Amino acid sequence: MDLNLRGRHALVCGASQGIGRATAVELAELGADVTLLARSAERLATLAGSLPRTHAAQRHAWRSVDMLDTDALKAEALGIVEASPVHILINNTGGPPGGPIHSAAPAAFEETFRQHVLAAHALLQTVLPGMRDSAYGRVVNVISTSVKEPIPGLGVSNTVRAAMAAWAKTMAGELAADGITVNNVLPGYTRTGRLDGLLSVQAQKTGRNEQDLAQEMAAAVPARRFGEPGEVAAVIAFLCTPAAAYVNGVSIAVDGGRTKALS
Repeated sequence: MDLNLRGRHALVCGASQGIGRATAVELAELGADVTLLARSAERLATLAGSLPRTHAAQRHAWRSVDMLDTDALKAEALGIVEASPVHILINNTGGPPGGPIHSAAPAAFEETFRQHVLAAHALLQTVLPGMRDSAYGRVVNVISTSVKEPIPGLGVSNTVRAAMAAWAKTMAGELAADGITVNNVLPGYTRTGRLDGLLSVQAQKTGRNEQDLAQEMAAAVPARRFGEPGEVAAVIAFLCTPAAAYVNGVSIAVDGGRTKALS
C-alpha cells in the first residue's frame, strides 16, 4: 500500500488544535511538507517547530489568518503556493454556536457560510493550478455527521455543513479527470475544544453536570466512548495518499458507529 507523501505539500486549516493539529502530525509522519493555517500565530509556530521530519528535505511552515476574512485568506494562500505548489488541502474550521434553526439570525448563516464554503472555495481556486500541473490533488473537508443525520440544536451548522458536502460532491465530479479527489470526513463525538464547548453550553442550559452529560453522550455511541483527534486524522491522512486515488466524492463517518444512516 502506497502511503508515501514525500515531495507533497499539504495545507492544513484549523491546524492549531484538535483534529487539524492531529492531521498535520499524521501528514508529516507520512513525509509531506506541511503548512499550518489558523488564527493563533503562537500555537502555529510551536507546532511547526515540533512536527515530525522523516527526511532531510522535509520543510514545515505556518501562516496566521482569520478564515472569515476571505480576501486575506486568499492573499495568504497565494503566498503559500508561490513558495511551493500545494498538493493536499485540508479544509477544517470551527463550527458556529448551537441553537434551534427557527430562531437563528440571517447573519449567522452568512458568517458560517463564509467561514466554511467560501473559505474552502477561495483556497481550492488558489491551489488548483498546482494540483493540475502535478496531476495530483487531494482535498479533504472535515465537516460533520450532520450531513447524514441533522443534529438537534445545531441548526445553522446542519445547514452549512450540508452545503459544504454538496460543494464537495460537485467539485469531485469536475476534477476527477485531473487526478484530483475531493472527499469529506465526518467526525462524530471527538475529544476537542468544540465538544467541550457544546457540553458546557448544554450544562448551563439544563443545570446538569458536564461529566454526566458526557457519559450520556458516550453511551449513545456503539463504541461507548468519544473518539480521539488522532483517530479522525488517520482517516484524513489515508485519503491524502496515493493508495486512496480511487476514493472520490464520498463522505466517511468516523463516529464509532453512532450514525444510523446507511449512506
